Amino acid sequence: MSHTASCWREPRLRSAGFPACRSAGFPTCECSVRPRALPTESRRYDKPVEPSGPRGFKIAFRERPSTRTLWPVLLSCVSCLSWWFLSGNVSAAEPPTDWIEPATGHRVIRLSREPGTTGLYFHQNAYTAEGDKMIVTTRDGLAVVNLRNPAAREITPLVEGRAGNAIVGRKTRQVFYTRSGAVFATHLDTRATREITTLPPDIRFPSGFAVNADETLLAGSYVEGGRRTNAPPVPAVRPRGPGGRGRSLEERWAAHVPMRLFTIHTRTGDVKTFHPSTNWLNHVQFSPTDPALLMFCHEGPWHKLDRIWTIRPDGSGLQKIHARTMDMEIAGHEFFSRDGATIWYDLQTPKSKVFWLAGHVLATGEKIRYRVEREHWSVHFNVSPDGKLFAGDGGGPSSVAAPGNGQWIYLFTPKDGALQAERLVDLSQHDYQLEPNVSFTPDGKWIVFAANLHGAPHTYAVEVKRP
Repeated sequence: MSHTASCWREPRLRSAGFPACRSAGFPTCECSVRPRALPTESRRYDKPVEPSGPRGFKIAFRERPSTRTLWPVLLSCVSCLSWWFLSGNVSAAEPPTDWIEPATGHRVIRLSREPGTTGLYFHQNAYTAEGDKMIVTTRDGLAVVNLRNPAAREITPLVEGRAGNAIVGRKTRQVFYTRSGAVFATHLDTRATREITTLPPDIRFPSGFAVNADETLLAGSYVEGGRRTNAPPVPAVRPRGPGGRGRSLEERWAAHVPMRLFTIHTRTGDVKTFHPSTNWLNHVQFSPTDPALLMFCHEGPWHKLDRIWTIRPDGSGLQKIHARTMDMEIAGHEFFSRDGATIWYDLQTPKSKVFWLAGHVLATGEKIRYRVEREHWSVHFNVSPDGKLFAGDGGGPSSVAAPGNGQWIYLFTPKDGALQAERLVDLSQHDYQLEPNVSFTPDGKWIVFAANLHGAPHTYAVEVKRP
């Protein structure tokens, strides 16, 4: 018997911006399945039979296979079909565009038209300062959503082709991004595009991207020697074990790979590097108000490190924001308040037991803690423009808060040292391998999130107030 199979899912997922096959963590999906030979007595046919299947997938048999022999092939096909569908490449019933969530009474709008459209990572600014436009990633590149009338779902293509590390500036209505080893800026209104610089060989594969408050500097981290590092934080389907990425995270952290931070001047293209370290440098963020304040993290197993740090772009002023005080304490998924006064982060004392949303006031060093019930813990939190409310996206069955955590988009109101939760959108049908990455629109009226509630990934918005 001979059998050949090629994974037709791979190019489709890659075109949708998702990793494929083993890189995406499909332990049961093999690109080449080779069943054992059939017993001699079952070999009855000399002519190959090639049944038709999805494009790019062929199976050729020279003899009749047994049911037992076909099981690995069938299981592989089911796995491939499932993930092909989730990536938005299979036509399905059109998801609803506007509805009232039955369990909560809040209005939900699907902002996207094409499947595979998602927003930016939760701490990457996607909005213009005026709040009229938002950047999303699509299978074809970057697009602009008109937020003046969200229900109209007016989406305009902006950048064609792969564009990584996207972030929107708060002054000039430009989106900054990397592509093909260079850094670009594109105006959201005119589509005028300029190349800022070609990345040096050492920084061919930067991690993360930030733009400062006056849009004079971009920043990120990189592995010395031009090697690839951890993937930048982007919304994507990725495998997660209980409590996180697990073993691969630990191994990368323990390797102590030499890294540096870098800045790029947006006008001249000058590149400067600073803060050499064998810590895993990641999640680089500029203050939204102080152009000379940079936040970054020491990535790795959170219970073994002090994660959150700030520094000046000239390498001075290194400061630890949170120091662990007990065994298995974790802190992370840090982000700035919109006024730049506070750094907020998920805190657990210890991990998976006691949950907080914690804050560090930069001017005074004051610590703030709001207790979060296990049910309301979220993969990511975010803060409203006025700093009075928070949003969260719940967690899946393999999260650090499982079992017992809820699958909802939450609205949180601080009261008496705790976060009072209101459910907005039911995510029980959402696969949390796609992170929702909640964010408030600049007017504070909507919370935007990504979800695969109806199969393929889409971008949605839920109204903060009930109709």
